[in-house]
Parts: sequence; C-alpha cells; structure tokens
Amino acid sequence: MRTDDATDAPEPPPPGGILWSIAGDIRVLLSLPPALALQVAHPAVGAGVDDHSVFRTDPWGRGERSLRSLLLWVYGGAAAAEEGRRLRVLHRTIRGTDAHGRRYHALTPAHYAWVHATGFPVYRQAQRYLARPFTEEQERRLYAEWLQVGRVLGLHDRDMPGSVEEFWPYYRTVLAEDLELTAVARELTAVDLSLPPPDRGPLAVRLVARALWPVLLPPLARFRSFVTIGLLPPDAREAIGLPWTPVQERRLRRFGAVVRTVVPLLPERLRYLPAARRARAAHRARA
Repeated sequence: MRTDDATDAPEPPPPGGILWSIAGDIRVLLSLPPALALQVAHPAVGAGVDDHSVFRTDPWGRGERSLRSLLLWVYGGAAAAEEGRRLRVLHRTIRGTDAHGRRYHALTPAHYAWVHATGFPVYRQAQRYLARPFTEEQERRLYAEWLQVGRVLGLHDRDMPGSVEEFWPYYRTVLAEDLELTAVARELTAVDLSLPPPDRGPLAVRLVARALWPVLLPPLARFRSFVTIGLLPPDAREAIGLPWTPVQERRLRRFGAVVRTVVPLLPERLRYLPAARRARAAHRARA
C-alpha cells in the first residue's frame, strides 16, 4: 500500500478499538518514557536523537509535541495520515554517523520500523502493571491496530512483521544484535536528570514549580528513571544493560496496584487526555 498519496490515505485504528481505549488514557504518560528508551537503545536511532533532537534544550515542548502526534495517529481521523506525511518530511534530513562510525538515515526502513515497533511490547508490558494484562486475543487485536498506525506513519507492510507470531522473532533479533546502552539511553534512564522547570501550563503552576524546582527535581528524576526502566520488558532491560532489582520490582508492583485501582474510578474528563476525550465524545455523538 502506498502511503504518500493523499487519495489513498491509510486508515487509523478504528473507534472503539483497543488503542482508542489505551492511547489517550493518562497512563500512557507512564509508558512513553520506556518506549523512547527502547527506541534510542538502537545505535542509529540514538544517534539521530542525539544529533538532531531538541530533547535537551526544549524537553517539555518536545514531550508535548510527541504526545500530540501520538494522539493524532489514533484519534485524528483524516488528520492522522496528514500527520504521518508531516513526520516523514521532518525525518528526511535526519542523517549522520552513529557512535560506531556507521552511516544512518532516519527513514531507513529498518530504523523507522524499529521506532514504531517498540510501542507494541511496551504497551503490553505497561498493561501488565498499570491495568489488566491483555488476553491473547487482545494482543492480536492490539498488534493489528499497531500495524495500522505504522501504515499511517508511512511504513509499508513489508517493513513490519505481519503478525504477533512473526513479531517476536524479529524483536528478539533486534535485542540480540543491535541494542546497547547508547549515550541517549543512558541519559534517559539516569537519576541525575538535568531538567529545567516546566515552561508551559497554568502560570500559577509554573511559578510554584520554578520556586520549588531544586526540591522537586531529584525525586522526579528518580521516579522517571524508576518507571522508565521498570516498564521496559525484562528482556529489553537485559539487552540494553539496565539494572533492576527484586526490591525495585516489588515497588513497581505496589505502584501499579495503586494506579490500576484508582485510574478506572476517575471520570472520563480526568482519565483521558483532552484530544482523546474530544474524539471519543464526537464518536459517541455520531453513533
């Protein structure tokens, strides 16, 4: 399927599907950091982010734009394909040399596919802690919907494994042959995080955060590292070389128990991010 023709735009995941339930849930904010860490553990992807991303100079803006893009892939309707085309144009100039002296380009199918592929195992792992584990059938549906998102992003069917059964050998091969603790992966999982105070949101919140930032940042950095490493699939943690102890595992399970108990009790206006909430409400109105 060609994905660069506006008259033949790929369809985003269906309303009412699994991604419509989880991609805009506030718990996605906890699964984005491990997905990013898994992406940049690939030397080519890590080098591209290291050389071209503004995640150090504009971390809050970069995070906001990434989240907005993700929500468009799932909830954007006709705008989903437009966002996919925008991202491909954006990545055309991202090229360089990785830490091993190998040339990379962001749109090399193997690299672009890996960035997308990481979402599936991380969603699966996060679901085990933060909600109810997927059944085998739900995993198949989730993977099929994730393939649809891949088409929205411009991936051809030949670029991604076509089924769950084909995905896991591909995934394990990348873990064994390609992944490592790149400089960016190390930075994203470090506890001595260097992060400026938030520069967006309500003015009062920004002022309070700025005043208390020296006190707030250390525990925030530790929590971010804890969640990022903890919600990585165990085999990915091992392949990258990130430490994880039984004590940390017990803490993560306790934290997950609180999250999966509290979040479902929240009203939809608090449980879902604004873009997802608006799309879900519009779909119900049409139905």
